[in-house]
Amino acid sequence: MAVFWKILVKYRMLFIGGVKITLIVSILTIILGTIFGILMAFMKMSKIKPLRWFANAYVEFIRGTPVLVQISLVFYGLPMMGVHIPSIMIGGTDISRLAAGIIALTINTTAYICEIVRGGILSVDRGQTEASLALGMGKTRTLLCIVLPQAMKSILPSMGNEFITIIKTSSQVSVIGIGELMYAADTVRGISFQPMAPLIIVALIYFLITSVFSFALKKTEKRMARSTQRA
Repeated sequence: MAVFWKILVKYRMLFIGGVKITLIVSILTIILGTIFGILMAFMKMSKIKPLRWFANAYVEFIRGTPVLVQISLVFYGLPMMGVHIPSIMIGGTDISRLAAGIIALTINTTAYICEIVRGGILSVDRGQTEASLALGMGKTRTLLCIVLPQAMKSILPSMGNEFITIIKTSSQVSVIGIGELMYAADTVRGISFQPMAPLIIVALIYFLITSVFSFALKKTEKRMARSTQRA
């Protein structure tokens, strides 16, 4: 136990920096992945065949390839395609590497959130849509005002699980030199010559972060359930 405390105190700034980067990567990925995932779900349910084909191909490819490969493809592929992100150091973090990691995780997350949202929309009784259209509401308004609010009851638990997965998957971006928690653990292991203690410390930090997210999501689910009961 003394070894753990010694390492935690001595290298606390590395761990704190890792937590900051992990949260930045995770939160931005969750926001962007949710936005693009919803759009991709609409494309997959569209009556326009090219949009539907593209969405189906995208989801199948992303779900069928490892996230580590996707991160490498984005990191090395963007410069080859002429997309150059300025390599600016802010707080010891290379913005170009951080952006590449976030883009790669967003690409991955979009596919999974697309399927979650699509499944939630399809779970809503078709009669709700037909009744709304019969009352003169447009398709877009029906989807946004009638279908999506009801679909949220089934979407939210799965979205919560996906958000937790994103936090844990963010550890993969360490392979391109982003100083998140796993990168901090590897750095401390190399400096301290302690192979296990830094990993256990990082595991506990990940557990703490995911526990906070899980608690917040459960509270949100309970509030939604109470509002539904009142309605």
